[in-house]
Amino acid sequence: MKIMGDGTLKVIGIGDNVVDNYIDIRTMFPGGNALNFSVYASMLGCDSAYIGVFGSDDGAKHVQQTLADIGVDTSHCRIADGPNGQAILKIEDGERVFISSNEGGISKSVPMEFIFDDLDYLQSFSIVHTGTYSHIDLYLSKMKQLNPLISYDFSDDFERDYALSLCQYIDIGFFSCSEWVEKAAIELLEEAVNGGCTMAVATRGPREAILFDGRSWFRQTPLAVTPTDTLGAGDAFISGFLISYFKGKTNGSDSADSLIENALSEAAAFAAKICQVQGAFGHGLSY
Repeated sequence: MKIMGDGTLKVIGIGDNVVDNYIDIRTMFPGGNALNFSVYASMLGCDSAYIGVFGSDDGAKHVQQTLADIGVDTSHCRIADGPNGQAILKIEDGERVFISSNEGGISKSVPMEFIFDDLDYLQSFSIVHTGTYSHIDLYLSKMKQLNPLISYDFSDDFERDYALSLCQYIDIGFFSCSEWVEKAAIELLEEAVNGGCTMAVATRGPREAILFDGRSWFRQTPLAVTPTDTLGAGDAFISGFLISYFKGKTNGSDSADSLIENALSEAAAFAAKICQVQGAFGHGLSY
């Protein structure tokens, strides 16, 4: 595990970034699963970086400037001529409602193999977080050979058999199962761990999140809040869990079960906090 001299955990999000365009208030916010992890990890005290592909439009420039202001390292990103990833959405009673997207914009046209151009850089991180919208599945087997732990967000947009086929390359898998009955979610987590994951987690909207580590089952009830905007809540849960768990492992004083229980609690608290923020993490730009 890569810990800096001052005890700071070093992590990186690899993959998607988008502009979340709120048409009801004519404001765009930076976002994207992998990018959100990088920002949330920075908020949680990590030395954080992001690798992905930016477009060349005003939205891309706003995302890049925001990351620079926050202090997330983007030195290994690429810029391509074309539209940045964009999602169109609105808020109804605090819940984000997606309307459409350009499915990553120009990033779909740039193979992500460039992330391996600087292997020493990749090897310097403790955690790599990526996901289903990151166009990186072809490279997971190569990533698995490197030092960092691999965390993967399947979101709610996954085909079961395909997702399970990727688990051999993933250390911790996260699945959004808000529409699943509990029995089906439990079976999915068992198969994910049997397929290679060290841990598998199912978030279930307002119901308990469930985690399986191959030995024991853990549950975490979401904190009750009146949300300003639920966008980013799932990414915040993932980030809160990963950072708390691996910071806890560095001191080695708690049992494995205690580390997981505490990390789930921290994840729920951080997700609730992010639900009070407009956009995934603020930084809106009116247009």
